[in-house]
Amino acid sequence: MTLYARFAAHLNLALDALVLAGDLPAGLERRAITVEPPRDPSHGDLATNAAMVLAKPAGTNPRALAEKLVAELEKLDEVAAVSVAGPGFINLTLHEDSWRGEVAAILEAGADYGRSSLGAGTTVNVEYVSANPTGPMHMGHCRGAVVGDALASLLEYVGHKVIREYYVNDAGGQVDVLARSAHLRYREALGETIEIPEGLYPGDYLKPVGAQLAADYGDKYVDAPESEWLALFRKTAVATMLVMIKDDLALLGIHHDLFSSEAELQAAGKPEQAEAWLRERGLVYDGVLEAPKGETPEDWEPVELPLFRSTQFGDDQDRPIKKSNGQWTYFGADLAYHFQKAQSADQLIDIWGADHAGTVKRIVAAVQALTDGKTRFDVKLVQMVRLLRAGEPVKMSKRAGNFVTLADVVREVGKDVVRFTMLTRKADAQMDFDFAKVLETSKENPVFYVQYAHARVASVHRRAAEAGISLDEDADLSLLDARELGVAKLAAQFPRVVEAAASAREPHRIAFYLYDLAAEFHALYNMGNDSADRRFLMVEQPALTRARLFLGRSIQQVIRNGLALMGVEAVEEM
Repeated sequence: MTLYARFAAHLNLALDALVLAGDLPAGLERRAITVEPPRDPSHGDLATNAAMVLAKPAGTNPRALAEKLVAELEKLDEVAAVSVAGPGFINLTLHEDSWRGEVAAILEAGADYGRSSLGAGTTVNVEYVSANPTGPMHMGHCRGAVVGDALASLLEYVGHKVIREYYVNDAGGQVDVLARSAHLRYREALGETIEIPEGLYPGDYLKPVGAQLAADYGDKYVDAPESEWLALFRKTAVATMLVMIKDDLALLGIHHDLFSSEAELQAAGKPEQAEAWLRERGLVYDGVLEAPKGETPEDWEPVELPLFRSTQFGDDQDRPIKKSNGQWTYFGADLAYHFQKAQSADQLIDIWGADHAGTVKRIVAAVQALTDGKTRFDVKLVQMVRLLRAGEPVKMSKRAGNFVTLADVVREVGKDVVRFTMLTRKADAQMDFDFAKVLETSKENPVFYVQYAHARVASVHRRAAEAGISLDEDADLSLLDARELGVAKLAAQFPRVVEAAASAREPHRIAFYLYDLAAEFHALYNMGNDSADRRFLMVEQPALTRARLFLGRSIQQVIRNGLALMGVEAVEEM
């Protein structure tokens, strides 16, 4: 059990003691109680809001309750001092041996330090990327891919069962455009000179598709009417694009458990099933939409459509699930898709581009309706990434037609740089990706700075071994002083940072934390530049070297665990 978890348990036992003593009523809700570092380190090592949370429902004064809690917490051997601050916050100062023990606990737990049972085995479906299967992945898809994949790893780490899903939008008009674009490339492969008109996909990535179609069918479909080849070319082109998309994602270390087809969803009658389910509950009705703003009666022809009562769930208007021609609207198909997902998961998370912000309210309403409000559903919006090279916008890719491919970027700067950088800002904040800056070897580059901390420990480890200092002997952690234990205190926060990031669905918190931890470690290490007695490697004092290197290895372990959640390698040398 980690230190923060242990003290949360101590606090619960203290509260139980107050219940037995009659100082607190039984059955009070404790979920809002926290054990965390105080905002001001001078106030102690830990702080809890227990008295503030429980005083009102207990019908007592928070400071008076805090004083009773202090009397219980003072009995703990690990506690050096306890005090009440302000209206009822409790601050605790621990004996230094508690932190030395946590340094040892980090290395003992290894890759499992920070892992928890918060998720209690509940199943979470994380749908991410889900780009239209019309071409290679571009950097517009990259950020959502990394955020989704890191979030999935984070949720698994805290005990959830996770389904990584990609929704293939292969039933809309964009795949017909893809098929027509492939037909042009097919004709080109047969020797025809072509011009790609506006509205079709111009990228060279469709040339191999055209060549394959030419090899398979010869000139059979050159002059054939579209009705004879459209479905065939669509199926072939989509299948080829999906192979390309999976290959691109693999460059980032991303693999999905499930690829769900919109076309198959519709062929299986899932939208009809969802509509019937909602009609039975009075949540879909046949009605007429209001005329769009600015339209006159002469311009607007009212049509009766099946409408979902999304206003009942906070939306600003009811939404059609079918078009006037009988086809499903995008919302209608999406509604059915989420209905399908909810049948195999307890919680749903969608990672969407920020351009879909306008549809969030309606799909949240739909999921609430389809699951009777029992399924937690989060939509995380991801802003686009602006590509720069030394501050100047990057030119588009000729091969792709009108964008920079993810594959080109990964091959230039590496998977780890791309993945870490995508998590250095909150997902819904704008991001610049400058090829020059992400490769800098400086503190200003978080990727380098964190990996360098890990590599630095490995370097000291190698040099200590070369100097003949045995690292197999037990380290005397009593040699670590307050400054060194200060870094240990930050390392000990990793488990609670992990749980908070998972609960908030915000994997970028791991990147922020790792940068802070790396900064603290580098500051400690660099003290040796000014004072020889602060160096990690002191050949004439092997016991002190072992203690400091033990601390360094615990910091290294936390960094390695955090980087693993982000899908980034912890390098041994740079």
